[in-house]
Amino acid sequence: MASESPTTEPSTRIVDHLVHLSPPGSVEQASQQFRDLGFTVIPGGTHAGGLTANALVLLADGAYLELISFIHPIEFYPPNSDERRERESHNWAKRAPGWIDWAFLGNTTYSTPISRISNDRASIDGSGVHYKRESNGGRTRPDGEVLRWVISQPRTTESGVLPFFCGDITPRPLRVPATDTNTSHKSTVRGVAHIHLVVRPASFESLTLQFTTVVGAPPKHVDASKAVWSVDTLAQPEIPTEVILTIPQNPQEHTFVESLDSGTASGVYEIAFGVLSGSERRLTTPYGRIAFVPLRSG
Repeated sequence: MASESPTTEPSTRIVDHLVHLSPPGSVEQASQQFRDLGFTVIPGGTHAGGLTANALVLLADGAYLELISFIHPIEFYPPNSDERRERESHNWAKRAPGWIDWAFLGNTTYSTPISRISNDRASIDGSGVHYKRESNGGRTRPDGEVLRWVISQPRTTESGVLPFFCGDITPRPLRVPATDTNTSHKSTVRGVAHIHLVVRPASFESLTLQFTTVVGAPPKHVDASKAVWSVDTLAQPEIPTEVILTIPQNPQEHTFVESLDSGTASGVYEIAFGVLSGSERRLTTPYGRIAFVPLRSG
């Protein structure tokens, strides 16, 4: 479980949420696909700017899944219009459906900025990590409640590889209404077991150093092809959560790396969830890989 003293530096290793993109206008279809996989899905809302909408899967460990899609395809907006330019320049405009991004819990610009913490570490260890200054974000829930937060993103070339940070201005329970009902799932999912990223072999060493900068601790295991970090969640400390970085180990992972955009070193290959019952199994969403991993007993 994440905990920190008021006198310590804010944590940079608390899993906040995982972003799953589906085709434009398909939030409802994606929601049903996740329900069919045994997840409870609740409505999210429309983001500030009106380009995207989402639904949420809330987990007992305090993290959540954001099922997001653009409301309209790019072609919906008139050529040369401000709306068209905003849609084309969106950070996720050219991303293929699947696990496109992920976030650690941040804080607000009114306290110690996460971007400064990460960039100060990078200046010491020489990892090259750079986070942009915090910017405002928000969403309007279906009930009209307006949510506000700040985002700190890595530079564009690291987007979707290194996590971004999301820190609440309005109370986090408004963004993540994690009631017992909302966090109960037919699949018996309790929380995130691992976030697995597959990296181009030439970038493995540099990304291992960059993740060490972001997490603020060295990997608990590292060899020539795999690095593993222990990270935190806001609740359920009995569920161990890991970030796993590997070079391709099988034909599926080689295909995944080959499908990455030019210039992109890595991407989220699979999200694993700890479940209370059932055997270990892997499946797709259909746009991204997931795994169900039985929780250790005793």
